[in-house]
Amino acid sequence: MKFTIVYASATGHTEDIAERLDQLLPDSELKELSDLKSIQDIETCEALICCTPTWNTGSDVKRSGTTWDDYVEQIPTLNCSGKPVAIVGLGDSAAFSKFFCDAMEELYTAFKKAGGNLIGQVSGDDYIFDDSKSMIDGMFCGLPIDEDNESEKTQDRLEAWCQTILNETNA
Repeated sequence: MKFTIVYASATGHTEDIAERLDQLLPDSELKELSDLKSIQDIETCEALICCTPTWNTGSDVKRSGTTWDDYVEQIPTLNCSGKPVAIVGLGDSAAFSKFFCDAMEELYTAFKKAGGNLIGQVSGDDYIFDDSKSMIDGMFCGLPIDEDNESEKTQDRLEAWCQTILNETNA
């Protein structure tokens, strides 16, 4: 299964994580969201990993502060029926502990409405935070990354998560 890793980054952290994922996953392709001709390009991808930061903390909409905000309302109109879709979110669990990686949920919900097969949920047990819109049924709806406070855990988290999504797409 070929993953297309689509990212939008505000400070470069999300781009760095997307690049690291590209190195970890065999036969993957890396694309910056703003380089797509249109959001419909996503429909042609075999499997997706969407990487987003959370900047508009506390907001109910347009939480990433990136190009994702320009497209999130269009995603539910796409045909992603059965397409594996995984979400990676970056956030700051100390400074924004009540809104940790909230932007993941916004993408998760949009792709779910588009018929995507959402994969890569992660337990919150190894994280310190107060609340997150991205906790759904007791699990993060994707992989949360905190480069500000827990960068020493990032590589292990990325490697374990890549194995999880590969297992989920090969099952």
